[in-house]
Amino acid sequence: MALILNIDTAVDTASVCLAKDGKELSISKNEKQKDHAAWLHPAIQEIFEKNNSELKTVDAVAVTGGPGSYTGLRIGMATAKGICYALNKPLIILNTLQVMANAARNVQKDSFGESADLLCPMIDARRMEVFTAIYSKDLQIIKEPAAIELNEKSFDEELLTNSICFFGNGSIKLQLIKKNQRAIFSNIISDASSMISLSEEKYKQQEFADLAYSEPSYLKEFYTPAK
Repeated sequence: MALILNIDTAVDTASVCLAKDGKELSISKNEKQKDHAAWLHPAIQEIFEKNNSELKTVDAVAVTGGPGSYTGLRIGMATAKGICYALNKPLIILNTLQVMANAARNVQKDSFGESADLLCPMIDARRMEVFTAIYSKDLQIIKEPAAIELNEKSFDEELLTNSICFFGNGSIKLQLIKKNQRAIFSNIISDASSMISLSEEKYKQQEFADLAYSEPSYLKEFYTPAK
């Protein structure tokens, strides 16, 4: 009987979702990436007010810990850790790519997702780079999360014997250069509701993150322009 606040600020659209016993109670989204920091705390407060509840009643807070937007990851992680520290609640950290793959798995009516053997979420990492991984339909990792540079031969080995559903804002880059009948491209979109079953399972298994030492998984170094 867990009440879990799910926070996702890793991608372009931020979202927060309140779930109880693995079922969505309420969700709020913000599509203006530059406003995520100002939007997040009021959105959390509003979502609890809508459900006639208080933040202190949560059993845990889950957050997407990366990969994704550097700024977005810091915003989400700092907020989740702050709530957990203040209320003495456990922290659950989910991989953003796994959350995206879970969204694809949950899309029952999407013929693309259903017909593919494997799931490959992609997050735009600038230029021709993407953050990506490959999952089976039951979310077993086939190819570990990594930052890679796309080219015409990307995923050739995996596509020899499997059809792959590519999705996420990074998949557009691959679609422009990849010509393979086994490569399927879909517009599957994930949000904080895609975290629900994953965070619920981690709560049941008591798989909590270390509140003091947890940090985002960026997958590649962050560089700032020289002045």
